[in-house]
Amino acid sequence: MTVEQNVLQQHSQKHQQTLLNQLREVTGTTDVQLLQQALQVSNGDLAEAVAFLTEKNAKVPQQDETTYYQTSQVASDRYISVGSQADTNVIDLTGDDKDDLQRAIALSLEESNRAFRETGITDEEQAISRVLEASIAENKASLKRSHTEVWSDSPNPHDRKRIDSCPVGLKNVGNTCWFSAVIQSLFNLLEFQRLVLNYSPPARVHDLPHNQKEHRNLPFMQELRKLFSLMVGSKRKYVDPSRAVEILKDAFKSTESQQQDVSEFTHKLLDWLEDAFQMKAEEDREGEKPKNPMVELFYGRFLAVGVLEGKKFENTEMFGQYPLQVNGFKDLHECLEAAMIEGEIESLHSAENSARSGQEHWFTELPPVLTFELSRFEFNQALGRPEKIHNKLEFPYLLYMDRYMDKNREVTRIKREEIRRLKEHLMLLQQRLERYLSYGSGPKRFPLADVLQYAMEFASSKPVCTSPVEDIDTSAPPGGTTGQQFPPPSTTEPEPLPPSESSGPSSGPTTAPTAAQQQRVPIHKPFTQSRLPPDLPMHPAPRHITEEELRVLEGCLHRWRSEVENDTRDLQGSITRIHRTIDLMYSDKSMMQVPYRLHAVLVHEGQANAGHYWAYIYDPHQRCWMKYNDIAVTKSSWEELVRDSFGGYRNASAYCLMYINDKKPFLTEEEFDKETGQILSGMDKLPPDLKQYVKEDNELFDKEMDEWDTMQARKAQQDKLALATATAATSTAASSTSTSSSSPQPMSIESSPPDNTVPQQDLEYMEQPSPTNDSKHLQEDTERAISRAAAEQEERSPEALLNAAIKLEYARLLRFAQEDTSPENDYRLQHIIVYFIQNQAPKKILERTLLTQFADRNLAFDERCKSIMNVARAKLDLIKPEEVNMDEYEIWHQDYRNFRETTVLMMTGLELFQKTNFVEALMYLIYAYQYNKELLLKGLYRGHDEELLGHYRRECLLKLNEQAAAMFETGEEPEVTTGLGIMNELVVPCIPLLLVHETERDLLAVEDMRNRWCSYLGQEMESNLQEKLTDFLPKLLDCSTEIKSFHDPPKLPIYSTLELCERFSRVMSALGRVPTKGR
Repeated sequence: MTVEQNVLQQHSQKHQQTLLNQLREVTGTTDVQLLQQALQVSNGDLAEAVAFLTEKNAKVPQQDETTYYQTSQVASDRYISVGSQADTNVIDLTGDDKDDLQRAIALSLEESNRAFRETGITDEEQAISRVLEASIAENKASLKRSHTEVWSDSPNPHDRKRIDSCPVGLKNVGNTCWFSAVIQSLFNLLEFQRLVLNYSPPARVHDLPHNQKEHRNLPFMQELRKLFSLMVGSKRKYVDPSRAVEILKDAFKSTESQQQDVSEFTHKLLDWLEDAFQMKAEEDREGEKPKNPMVELFYGRFLAVGVLEGKKFENTEMFGQYPLQVNGFKDLHECLEAAMIEGEIESLHSAENSARSGQEHWFTELPPVLTFELSRFEFNQALGRPEKIHNKLEFPYLLYMDRYMDKNREVTRIKREEIRRLKEHLMLLQQRLERYLSYGSGPKRFPLADVLQYAMEFASSKPVCTSPVEDIDTSAPPGGTTGQQFPPPSTTEPEPLPPSESSGPSSGPTTAPTAAQQQRVPIHKPFTQSRLPPDLPMHPAPRHITEEELRVLEGCLHRWRSEVENDTRDLQGSITRIHRTIDLMYSDKSMMQVPYRLHAVLVHEGQANAGHYWAYIYDPHQRCWMKYNDIAVTKSSWEELVRDSFGGYRNASAYCLMYINDKKPFLTEEEFDKETGQILSGMDKLPPDLKQYVKEDNELFDKEMDEWDTMQARKAQQDKLALATATAATSTAASSTSTSSSSPQPMSIESSPPDNTVPQQDLEYMEQPSPTNDSKHLQEDTERAISRAAAEQEERSPEALLNAAIKLEYARLLRFAQEDTSPENDYRLQHIIVYFIQNQAPKKILERTLLTQFADRNLAFDERCKSIMNVARAKLDLIKPEEVNMDEYEIWHQDYRNFRETTVLMMTGLELFQKTNFVEALMYLIYAYQYNKELLLKGLYRGHDEELLGHYRRECLLKLNEQAAAMFETGEEPEVTTGLGIMNELVVPCIPLLLVHETERDLLAVEDMRNRWCSYLGQEMESNLQEKLTDFLPKLLDCSTEIKSFHDPPKLPIYSTLELCERFSRVMSALGRVPTKGR
């Protein structure tokens, strides 16, 4: 065969596989025999093949096994033609007009074939293009939005700084969590990492023909190298992969978008990398057969051994990702066993010429990196769309592949036959056991041992000779003949009767009961009576039984029960032994020579057409599992991996498993320096060109941090100067009059910054403040301290009175600070000194703050106060800069201002929540929680109860989610739009705030919100609602823990201390009357 013929044959086979994928996608049919028969009948015309399959949908035609079992002879074809998965693209076939449907399908397929002929790009490649283009478009569009759903980096670069040698995350640039999950899994294969980092394009690249693959693969390899180098040596906590994604997007042309399939993307990615390395390998080994490192790392071979109409055949094929069906299996070995055997295979093991057909797969060569693609989607013919399979599927940490190797073929066949025989016997035993455990002929069945025990208990009960209702007829009327047998009722009254039944005349003993009363006679309610007959048994008992009968019956029942229990134990023991025998069938040493260790698990959460991806990757150096969720990289555990990956819990399950050969440590071993013998780490791993690239990027990041620090220092200086200017101005204004209504508030009583104030008149919580109240309140406290000092102090000099007054005031505030109070009485709001004492402020800060209180010019209403005020002001002037750090002083006072601002945010949010105004309450609660968390980082008493704020923030989001879902369920256009607006603008932007710290209640709340919307996927709804839901779900599910920047915090009023304390007390007291689970 010539080279041209070989290329043509490969192209023909790849095109045939593409046609099969298209046909499977359009019709939802997974039967490969039926698909190939349809192509054969239609001579490759997809439109006719679709018509053939849709017409025969009710009755499956006779399958042509010849076409199914003819496997490829071309050794370079590395893709499995058996059991491959359907593409994730879905065409809805639920329309009513069949002719229109057929025309649409025909036009679509004709366009698809035309595009393939003109460009050579398959539908699979176009699907990659669609999602990449959508991802980039989403990323660009997000930069133009002004809503709160915009993903943005923290403005503070220090928040984005990498901590020590922690792994670097990847930014989600718009529905690209699948990209992050795959790239991180491959990057942490250190051998793959080295291959990419040390890749260099062919030296004669400019002389090569500029075909489409070269235009796509070489630039992508360059960007992948840069991305990997940043992941190795960057100072950033996470890096942006947009340029690599841009290259992928530019490779194809399409306008549609969809959620990308991880396995499909991995398949194409490895294909592109193989092509790139192939060009380099061909150049390096001219005249020799080139070795492609990608093929050697990720591709293996299996032998297809089959029988077709009595004729045996064997063919060798290559494979990359090995596809496995999930539905109907409980663990990975069951999936593999099913994938390795197809059809009837009895004739494989016998010399008889049988007409049965079937085939087995036996691995002849396993790749160092073995990837299993778990098919968790199936096409729902009724709904015309794919659905996700949430069944639980277990997989081991260490997987032994010996039983699937061709060298162990005969041993494995013997063991399989033995397992088959054991399972048949096991089924018989289980059926026999079921007869013992579910005994009876009616709809309700019980364990036979229990039935015999109940019969024994009944027979042994005390016999009575009266009817169970003979002496307890309490339903007769009060004047009836039977009613006189009972004493008067006690305080436990019978249930009242309707007036027509209970108001009849009281008749004598001979009065006949009415028809209504006769109808009530059989009704008996013993629990409404005060006394029961002494001879009534507690449970049913036989009426007549002799001692001899009882003795014989008890003996029989006891003997039978013992026999049944022994039989049950024997059956259960036999079943347990068979299970153990099956489990240990492959545990001998000869079948544990090919170990594969789990390296990475790619997880998908959501439904078939929307969801979020992340990866669990094992770190052999730290000996722990790491969770890679876009920009967030955190330590995890096997227990968390099992919970999220096995399935059956929530909507999350493993989608792709990556195992590595445990006998090839080079896959995950670090590289050593050849000269020094030291492990290469960080920048030392990189070749010179990438080292320079990372160095430049780190210098840009250092510059960004320096500029931020300079800007913050300048801003702090400006704030300090502005504060000093404002203080001087207010002091000048205050000196002109001692009773001005605009007196400045003392330093010790802080309020929200003036630029956060906004006049509001309609709402109660936006009442106008009383600017003089704080001064008057503080003035009264100061005057009382001075009066007490004058009464207690013998020396009447102003300085002595000042010292005594300060001590008395401090002692009063110290008692407040040390007192245990209820949540509604927070003394920190009453005076700044209480806040300082509880948070252990330095003594100098306390002294200066108290001096400032006594230096208030409003004290100058008599000579004594005026003299004390002058002494206090003089002492303030005498304080040297080295005695009190004014920067520290300003920081403490700013913290108190922040505390009061946080209090107002919390108080306002809780008030709005109590009024069920959840839309307005949310932003107040969100900012209150964030500001409060920053305060608590400095100390336990710097802020408010974090659990309380977290509870109401969480509850507010859940309430809004319920409101939005209820609006969506109405189906009315205005309501649906409003509901989705609430989700997009309020709920979705806040979800990362709940995910970032991963507290259990917050995670459950997010899961509840997601599940509520995912539940709509299986429901019938209008097409416009389905379209909106499909557009919205990726935003809800594809949420990383990247925090969004909200543009502006809510505007706040200025409260006097008295007003703030009273309103805070009312709000907190009201919380005690509201049942709040977990508060």
